Amino acid sequence: MRLTRTTPLLALILVLALALPGCAPKIKIFTAPTTDPLKEVVLEGDGDGKLALIHLTGFLAAQPRQGMLRSTPSQVQELVSALALAEADTEVKGVVLAIDSPGGTTTASDILYHEIADFKQRTGKKVVVAMFDVAASGGYYAALPADWILAHPTTITGSVGVVFMRPKLHGLFDKIGVDVEVSKSGEDKDMGSPFRPTTPEEAALFQAIIDDYAARFLALVAKHRALTPQNMALVRTARVFTANQALAAGLVDQVGYIQDAFARARALSGLADNARVVTYRRETYPNDNPYNTMTSADPAKASLLGVDASFIMPPRAGFYYVWPQGVDR
Repeated sequence: MRLTRTTPLLALILVLALALPGCAPKIKIFTAPTTDPLKEVVLEGDGDGKLALIHLTGFLAAQPRQGMLRSTPSQVQELVSALALAEADTEVKGVVLAIDSPGGTTTASDILYHEIADFKQRTGKKVVVAMFDVAASGGYYAALPADWILAHPTTITGSVGVVFMRPKLHGLFDKIGVDVEVSKSGEDKDMGSPFRPTTPEEAALFQAIIDDYAARFLALVAKHRALTPQNMALVRTARVFTANQALAAGLVDQVGYIQDAFARARALSGLADNARVVTYRRETYPNDNPYNTMTSADPAKASLLGVDASFIMPPRAGFYYVWPQGVDR
């Protein structure tokens, strides 16, 4: 096979890896369907009544996640589907929402907030949030409607703010002698174009959008969390907090572990200590437990020889409730 300069680097690496004797890796092909309905799985407990454990993980988006072989449902779709099952089951008295996310798009974060708040209003069922590694920006935004927020002792949370990310290519194009010619109907039609520098006027327009989205986020924090003026000023900086710092600032109610979240949810929901904890999956797993975040065995991330290759992709232009340093997608 003749490889030209236009051959993608990843394809070249794949060909070389497969061609070298003794070096070809075993590539596992996941064929588990992602279109099967969610099924209830009991994780612990044998008493009356149930808590529904729902995981919210990764970069939050409303669009399906694209894998190498197929797409998988977005976090928005998965959460809405799981909440519908918890709502329809009269034995489910409360929900524990386990969040491990740096946030995501502004719209996905806001939809998640709305769906959780609306679920509580419709059903009267209690919601307890349990934070894991990261529950920052949009991950914290989604937690706000909860009746109780618990952070793991090593959780990073906060980052209450907005970031506007867009790739810029004009420097590269200048070096290689490529230009993009644009005809437009209005002065600001191509604002944010990656093919030229941002003008001061455009920067001011973008900042106005950022300020608007940030004001919405901060207003919801003020609505759900009774913060002192000093702590609210601290939150406005959009910094991140450790679990203990977040507790001191009033962003969370407790520092503990998932079992503590179950105990609090059972107490708020009027359930006995041995009430069942259930979750919803498309697959069954041996020795299942609350730390299993999978609903399907089909991976969402693009991979190369079993290694996550999403890090080479530039960010999609847009406004995000996200802590950029926590993104792994």
